[in-house]
Amino acid sequence: MGPLRFMKIDPAERWRLLELARSSLSHGLSSGCALPIALQEWPAHLCEPAASFVTLRRADQLLGCIGSLEARRPLVQDIAGNAYAAGTRDPRFAPMRPAELADAVVEISVLTPPQALNVASEWELLAQLQPGVDGLILEWQGRWSTFLPTVWRQLPQPSDFLDRLRLKAGLQAEFWASGMAFYRYQTISFREESRPRGQPCAEAPS
Repeated sequence: MGPLRFMKIDPAERWRLLELARSSLSHGLSSGCALPIALQEWPAHLCEPAASFVTLRRADQLLGCIGSLEARRPLVQDIAGNAYAAGTRDPRFAPMRPAELADAVVEISVLTPPQALNVASEWELLAQLQPGVDGLILEWQGRWSTFLPTVWRQLPQPSDFLDRLRLKAGLQAEFWASGMAFYRYQTISFREESRPRGQPCAEAPS
């Protein structure tokens, strides 16, 4: 497998993207839609198609996490849309209220393009995973699930990581069948507390 390609985002740009995510969420809570983006106001490389996740937390409590696995729109638009969706459309949580925004911490993960893993057995898959580094996508007969790389913090053992990923997809923890597809990706992750230098966000394995 070849190396995964990262988008270069400097510290000042990371903080500007965090401000964008917060502004889009604030705009959405009052207007019902994500913040419109004027692409001409952003550096060209941040307007390239890219996939992202936006996670919202209060202390250690997850408030919402929504993202994209495929690069289908400019990164700045993806972040703005996912920030609004994380606060209002995560089916696991009630929509945020405007009063909750002040206590929320915004976290962004920008994904590399997913890379298919050619594996014929669970053993081969576990041997290829890089704990703490790789995010993983599982697809099988219309079911799918993913964990960001930060989930390794809660599930450091590859076998546990995979078992919980299968459960998240609605499968048995030890399920294996021909036709299962797996893709790995990596992330650049940063959050608000680190103004402007980023720290990895921690997406809950649920």
